Amino acid sequence: MRSSSQYWPGFVLGLTGLCLSTVVLGSSTPYASEAVSGPELTLSEAIAKARSANPDLSIFTFRLKAESARLDAAGLRPAPEFQAQLENVLGTGRTRGLEAAEATFALSQVIELGEKRQRRVDVAESRRGGVEVEQQIAQLDVLAEVGRRFIHVAADQKQLDLTELATGLARKTLQEVQRRVDAARSPLAELHRARITLARAEVEHEHAEHELLTSRRKLAAMWGEREPQFGPVSAELFQLPQVGDYEVLASRLASSPDFLRFANEARQREAEIRLAEAKARSNIAVSVVLRRLEDSGDTALVAGFSLPLFGARQAAPAIAEAHSLREGVDAESNTARVKADASLFELVQELRHAITEAEMLRDRVLPQMEAALTATEYAWQRGRYSYLEWTEAQRERIAVQRALIEAAANAHQFRIEIERLTGAAVEGRRDE
Repeated sequence: MRSSSQYWPGFVLGLTGLCLSTVVLGSSTPYASEAVSGPELTLSEAIAKARSANPDLSIFTFRLKAESARLDAAGLRPAPEFQAQLENVLGTGRTRGLEAAEATFALSQVIELGEKRQRRVDVAESRRGGVEVEQQIAQLDVLAEVGRRFIHVAADQKQLDLTELATGLARKTLQEVQRRVDAARSPLAELHRARITLARAEVEHEHAEHELLTSRRKLAAMWGEREPQFGPVSAELFQLPQVGDYEVLASRLASSPDFLRFANEARQREAEIRLAEAKARSNIAVSVVLRRLEDSGDTALVAGFSLPLFGARQAAPAIAEAHSLREGVDAESNTARVKADASLFELVQELRHAITEAEMLRDRVLPQMEAALTATEYAWQRGRYSYLEWTEAQRERIAVQRALIEAAANAHQFRIEIERLTGAAVEGRRDE
C-alpha cells in the first residue's frame, strides 16, 4: 500500500501551473486592496500550510495511535488464570473453624488452536490499513479544497481588478460628458446617465472587495487561521491546463485512494473470514490443581482439560456473515467504479468546453473588443457615435473580460476535480 505522503507530490505537481506571477490579461490595472497586505502566497505554500495545520487531518494521528494499540492487543496470548478455593471451614461440629479445611489451588491456561492469534493480528492490521487509506482520502480532499479556494481567491482578485477598470472607465466617461454638457455639445440627460453608471460601477467594486475578503478568509481557514496572514495569491489564471486522454485518466481510477479503500476493505473482510473459520476450532483449557487435605495433611495434584463442544456449529453464522460482507465489497466497488467513470467523462467534457471558451475569449474575442472599444471611443469623442453606443462598448468589454475570468477559473476547477477523482496529476498546460 502506498503511504499517505506519496499522494501529495503528484497532486501538487498537477496544480503548480497556478504557482506563478499574477497577470491581469487585457488590463494594466494592478491588483490592489487596502484590506490586503503581506507577502504573496503561492499554491505550493498554501498546500504546505494546510498539510501541517489542517484541523481535519490532525485527528488521524490519534486514530492511528488507537489502531496501533488495538494491533498490540490482538497479538497478546490468553493470560493464565490462577484460582484458590477453601472448603469445609467455619461450619459446625467437625468442620468448625479450620480443623477440616481443604485448600485447592488451580492454574489454568487456554491454548488457542487454528492460528486464532495470527488471524486477530491480520484483522487488526487490515483495520489500521483502512485508517491509513482514510487518511490518504482526507489528505486528497484537503488538497483539492485548498486548490479550489486558491483558484477562487485568484479569480476574485481578477474580478476586483476588473471592477477597478470599469470604475475608471465610468469616471473617465463622466468627466468627458461633463465637459461636453458644459460646452452644450451633449444633453443633460447624458450626464445623469454617466453618474448612474459610475455609481453602479462603484457598488460592483465594493461588492468585489467583499467577495475577495470572504474567499481569502475561507482559504486561510484551511490551515486554521481566522485572519489571513498573506497578501495576494500568486497565480497565472489564464495559463490553461491540458485536457488529458479520458482512457488514460480512467485507468488511474483503480489506483486512487477512493478505490484502494475497497481493496483494503476486501482484505479486511477476508481476514475476518479466516478469523471466523479459526474460531470453529475450539480452544483447549489445560489446568493443574494442587489440593491439600487438612485431616491427613496430605497434598495431591489434579490435572485436567476442558474442550467446548460444537464449535463449528457456533462459528457457522459468523462465517456466513463474513462471506456476505466480503461479497458486498465487490458489489459496492463495481457500483462506485461505474459512477466514477461517468463522473470522470463528464468532467473531461466540461474541462474541454471551459478551455475552448477561455481560449476563444482570450485569443480572439478580447483583442477585438479592445480594438472596438478604442475605435468607439475615438468616434464618440468626435461626435460620430452616441453616448449609448460608447457605454455599450464599455459594458461589452467588461462582460467579455468577466466571462474570460470565469471560464479560466472553471478550467482550473475542473482540472482539480479530475485530479481529485483519479488521485494523479493531469500533465502539462495548454500554453506550454
